[in-house]
Amino acid sequence: MQREISISEFFTKNRHLLGFDSPRRALMTAVKEAVDNSLDACEEIGVLPEIKLEIKKVEDKRYILVVEDNGPGIVKEQIPKIFGKLLYGSKFHKLAVSRGQQGIGISATALYAQLTTGKGIKIMSKTGPRKKAHFYELHLNLKTNDSEIVKEEEKEWDKEHGTKLQVVMEADYVKGKRSVDEYIKESAMANPHATFYYKSPVDDWVVFKRATTTMPKEPKEIKPHPYGVELGILMRMLKETKAKTLQQFLTSEFSRVSPKIAKEICEKAKLYERARPSRIARQEVDNLYKAIQQVKIMAPPTNCLTPIGEDILIKGIKKEVDAEFYAAVTRPPAVYRGNPFQIECCIAYGGSIPADNLVNVIRFANRVPLLYKQSDCAITKSIIATAWRNYGLSQSKGALPTGPAVIAVHMNSVWIPFTSESKEALASYPEIVKEIKLALQECGRKLASYVRKIKKIEHEKKRQKIFELYIDEVTESLHKLTGEDKAELVKHLHKISEIRTIGESKDEQ
Repeated sequence: MQREISISEFFTKNRHLLGFDSPRRALMTAVKEAVDNSLDACEEIGVLPEIKLEIKKVEDKRYILVVEDNGPGIVKEQIPKIFGKLLYGSKFHKLAVSRGQQGIGISATALYAQLTTGKGIKIMSKTGPRKKAHFYELHLNLKTNDSEIVKEEEKEWDKEHGTKLQVVMEADYVKGKRSVDEYIKESAMANPHATFYYKSPVDDWVVFKRATTTMPKEPKEIKPHPYGVELGILMRMLKETKAKTLQQFLTSEFSRVSPKIAKEICEKAKLYERARPSRIARQEVDNLYKAIQQVKIMAPPTNCLTPIGEDILIKGIKKEVDAEFYAAVTRPPAVYRGNPFQIECCIAYGGSIPADNLVNVIRFANRVPLLYKQSDCAITKSIIATAWRNYGLSQSKGALPTGPAVIAVHMNSVWIPFTSESKEALASYPEIVKEIKLALQECGRKLASYVRKIKKIEHEKKRQKIFELYIDEVTESLHKLTGEDKAELVKHLHKISEIRTIGESKDEQ
């Protein structure tokens, strides 16, 4: 018997697609979704984010996760929909940079918690200093994909505005690589305007203080670019548009399409520019699609992007990575499938970074750390494909470079092309790989310049030591020949040694 499957039922059986495939990964995914939402909410109202995150172990494999922010809060009517309904959100159809995209994450966390512990998600939200907080306890109805309100009340909360959520879930907390600890640390790097308060199940509170009070610029929403629209989407847009003519449809529904460009597209497609969009036949839509690809259209606007910026990226990395050299690059905006994007790269070198290990790769997408599926990611593949021997690092064929370095790469885009719904690896579009490689090479050249200077100084220091081995003998001989004071001779020879070796290197820097 055939019957409809609700989205909640689908993800109940396929929760691995959302990153809930193991207790350890589930905790990480839950933290990630909550923190991302909190950062986005704070930035939307121009408030410097202060995010408080606590993980408490209640029994074996069962943890309480509490996340609190100082964002704008959520109006009462929206709370059940945001936290208790899958595929509900404001960002899916919006072409502007944001951390969340699909409208799945936080409600999927509530679903996972309900499946593994039977307990619903608890939310408290306040929208203003003179208002009371709204408290909800919600369950998800798996058959209808709707929320069920278990408890609802108003409460006093000594906070001007913000949101606090709590879930009890089956999880596993582990320190080290790909842990919640690492995720919070890397989030602090990519969001140096935020302060994080974090308490793990085994440690006391740790504070990651903000490194800057400069907020990211507010991204502007843009319309889709014609080059990024597929045939099926174009057909749907033609049926749903309110435009009365084909020319008006092209100019009003897309970015960078002027009346002149719209007319040229219509001519190439052999369609009347005043034709009604909803009446265009299937073959005519195909002709229109092909004509769009043949007409030269300006690249989409880039004010929808919010790159971190070279100086601020270095500040973020510097406060968490102890190195002796830092270099960052923000590439000019580029385009893939009609979507604008921007690549940034930062390299930290030396200091307390281990010298004999593979470099530590840190990946970000719209300021969100990517901890899993590193080998599948376009960032990792691009780093491996870069010739790091040219830039002062050792590298075996087909492997990451070796040396005392950390390489961080950030992709900023209105639509991040993840390889799966768990949002952990970037797809290898040629345009994206090209930009990543260019950013890596630019940073690599800065690193190579520094490494050459360091090697030059080390070489000259060795020369100086060799020179100084003979100072005593030379002093004794000069004293016998000239009668000059030995102490003055030693002082003078040391000065010559420094000028001829280290001094020359300093002049070259």
